[in-house]
Amino acid sequence: MSIITNINKAFDHRIRLGIMSILMVNEYADFKMLKELLDVTDGNLASHTKALEKDAYISVEKQFIGRKPNTRYATTKLGRAAFKKHIEALEKLIHKQ
Repeated sequence: MSIITNINKAFDHRIRLGIMSILMVNEYADFKMLKELLDVTDGNLASHTKALEKDAYISVEKQFIGRKPNTRYATTKLGRAAFKKHIEALEKLIHKQ
């Protein structure tokens, strides 16, 4: 088995890595929070959250707070497991050198 076998392509991009990192330590984060913490554009963040949602790594909840729409994200059980596996694979790769 290759040392990069468990490196997950879904987390290759730094924005997706950032989204998952934030969601792993927070119960949830809304669009505005992710956008501010990652310093990305709306479109960029939307495309990466959609990709993670498509892989079933994050769940999306849309609601209204007052009259304002609010989109909230959280990791799924599958997403948490996949991300942990990815991080462990990166650590093994780093310590192998």
